[in-house]
Amino acid sequence: MKKIISSKRGAEIIERFPKSKVLVVGDIMFDHFIWGRVSRISPEAPVPVVDVRAENFMLGGCANALHNIYSMGGQVYLAGVVGEDDMGAMLLRRFQNMKISTKGVVTESHRPTTIKTRVIAHNQQIVRFDRESCRPISESSIAKIIDYIKTLRNDLGAIVISDYEKGVVTKTLLDEIHHLFSGRGVIICVDPKKKDFSLYHGVDVIKPNHREAEWMLGVNDLNGNEAGKGFEIKRAVKKLLEQLDLKALLITRGEKGMTLFEAGAKLVQTNFATEAKEVFDVSGAGDTAIGVFALAAASGSTFKEAAYLANHAAGIVVGKVGISTVSRKELKKVL
Repeated sequence: MKKIISSKRGAEIIERFPKSKVLVVGDIMFDHFIWGRVSRISPEAPVPVVDVRAENFMLGGCANALHNIYSMGGQVYLAGVVGEDDMGAMLLRRFQNMKISTKGVVTESHRPTTIKTRVIAHNQQIVRFDRESCRPISESSIAKIIDYIKTLRNDLGAIVISDYEKGVVTKTLLDEIHHLFSGRGVIICVDPKKKDFSLYHGVDVIKPNHREAEWMLGVNDLNGNEAGKGFEIKRAVKKLLEQLDLKALLITRGEKGMTLFEAGAKLVQTNFATEAKEVFDVSGAGDTAIGVFALAAASGSTFKEAAYLANHAAGIVVGKVGISTVSRKELKKVL
């Protein structure tokens, strides 16, 4: 892939990370991993018996995007909801140990803290089960989150809205964030899940994965292998950017890398081939991409430069097993 920025320029942007401030808003959750080995099939049913060797709880959902920004040395703030339960209390302690303020984290007694449990044996995921509520959070919780965001109004360089459709990202919240930061030069990035993507109108950047992008654009083959398909995709992207008043669309495409479309008098498309040497686990790569993209944009990079750095960071993460993060040292090294 053509080098978008020099190693020197990349290092300059990365060096500004500790001075950059990013707010992460969205669905907070735990990714629970149970690690073990399989040596036999259960006599009770045709399923493997996992001999559990270890387990751990890792920050998931929007908290994983936050964790990636934190690992890069960025100044990061958090707004979201947890349940009034042991897992919620455990998450709050984890944030406090990281010296991350929990003033923007609201506790709701009527909903569980979201947990995704994955059982892994021989580096292969056997099963996943989720404990969650997808009901919209209460109006009271939305008001508390908005009040907290108002205190950061003059400090931020970027906002990440991480929507996992667990009830936090509502139209009321999105509209208020847009109102608070309109015209302030704060880059608003959304990792979307909702089918009604008109709710994201007026943000700066949307980062769907390739399946979400195909739904948004109304195309079946995002790779454009069919004759004339590339033109059709560009036309659909241009229409989407105009309809939603976006500055850019960043599509993560798994092992195929990323594609950035930038609005303007002429649509600009930049393809980023995957930087992964070997793909072990794509879990959480999208959170890494949106977190590093927003942090780089807050640090003065162009969207193209931010996507280049995000693509490298995601390439590092997918070479690790489980939900992982990237450090500034690792990112500098691959540059």
